[in-house]
Amino acid sequence: MALRIYISRDAAAQALGADETAAALQVAAAAKGTSITLTRVGSRGMVWLEPLIEVEDASGQRIAYGPVTADDVPGLVQAGLFDAAPHRLRLGRVEDMPWFAQQERLTFARVGVIDPVSVDDYVAHGGFAGLKRAFGLSGAEIVGEVLESGLRGRGGAAFPTGIKWRTVLEQHSPQKYVVCNADEGDSGTFSDRMLMEGDPLCLIEGMLIAGLAVGATRGYIYLRCEYPHAGHALREAIEAARVRGYLGPDVCGSGKAFELEVRMGAGAYICGEETALLESLEGKRAEVRYRPPLPAIKGLFGEPTIINNVISLASVPIILERGAAYYRDFGMGRSRGTLPIQLAGNLKRGGLVEKAFGVTLRELLYDFGGGSASGRPLRAVQVGGPLGAYLPESQFDTPLDYEAFTAIGALVGHGGIVAFDDTVDMARMARYAMEFCAIESCGKCTPCRIGSTRGVEVINRILLGNEKQANLTQLENLCETMQHGSLCGLGGMTPFPVMSAIKHFPGDFARDR
Repeated sequence: MALRIYISRDAAAQALGADETAAALQVAAAAKGTSITLTRVGSRGMVWLEPLIEVEDASGQRIAYGPVTADDVPGLVQAGLFDAAPHRLRLGRVEDMPWFAQQERLTFARVGVIDPVSVDDYVAHGGFAGLKRAFGLSGAEIVGEVLESGLRGRGGAAFPTGIKWRTVLEQHSPQKYVVCNADEGDSGTFSDRMLMEGDPLCLIEGMLIAGLAVGATRGYIYLRCEYPHAGHALREAIEAARVRGYLGPDVCGSGKAFELEVRMGAGAYICGEETALLESLEGKRAEVRYRPPLPAIKGLFGEPTIINNVISLASVPIILERGAAYYRDFGMGRSRGTLPIQLAGNLKRGGLVEKAFGVTLRELLYDFGGGSASGRPLRAVQVGGPLGAYLPESQFDTPLDYEAFTAIGALVGHGGIVAFDDTVDMARMARYAMEFCAIESCGKCTPCRIGSTRGVEVINRILLGNEKQANLTQLENLCETMQHGSLCGLGGMTPFPVMSAIKHFPGDFARDR
């Protein structure tokens, strides 16, 4: 019987040499005369340990080693890798490692465990159980489960998912759509990519349940072009699901139809805004639409449309499988369930952590992130992407909770956390936020298009030491105009990082350069 070895096919693991390690394992096994089955899986989220390999021992346990480069393989094999022998790179069972064991893995439970495009693997680990239950419920009952679970949009706006679905359900139209916003463009975010590469069938199942809930028969995954590996995994998984009867004119013999396809975006950040995404999906220039009407009433091609991001839709199967109460028991306040949190920037242990809402920034930065990679004190973190506020060390004890973050002028957003040590210049970071908006603006509204350009010019004058106080006042007035006058969140939220930098790090704007 062939020895089973698992190694990630995740893009981050590949960037760190996983393909070369996999090839070296094949060569070493052939030279030793050992028959192995190499299964490419998603990443367990411990990016600092990639390439991570797991060897199935005689008892069926998976023993991890990492990081394992191609150059490490010959020595590992000689030391008894194929027998799961002790070695300096041996980590033991991933599930027993404190970093992993302290998490609540719901959405990411299968990522790193199963072959991402195998329907058999997916079903063997609980896949399609939620869909099976959904077949026995009415659309209103499915929507009721999602409402009761407390699930809110994981893409940034945190709007209750069930309310959005209920609105689409109430529309009388012969054609409805389910659109997945997979245009994950925020800096420091990668949970969508990891889910699509590591468990794409979970996303497919979530979209199928959404279709059943509202009577939609067609779905689209709008994927950013910078994610080719995710695109390959999604297409493989969609074809595998179609072959097994999970997609097509008669899904699982239910008499319900659902078709699904992947559409590639062209690299514009504004396409993460749902109405600009719809414009792009229809083949038009990606510009923000005026609202009303809402996409739930008049969305793709003018028809009622559910638009949710990857993690929102991928959270649905477990809600339907185990019930709304099970999911709602995780979290705090109005922030229910779990959130895949992405740790990036100046941290020793970057990667993905899935935790229930309520965990503090300090716990994430130190217990999971290990503190700064540079060894210097952490001075600031930005949560929620390039439009998120910069938070000082005095706010690191804030729990990850939508309302708690709103109370301090911040946002949870997509759950990305980027850390900076005490060498960071926060005035320059404020300039970066304005410049990002100027580059990525769709140009439709004046406050965003012109305000961001003027904002860069004003901050440049501050950095040069020209009339600092007068220019700071002008910058604050400009931010107020952008916040209240912009058509969408890009212009409306760019003031968050700028104003937070001014508020918490005033010395960086006052000092001479």
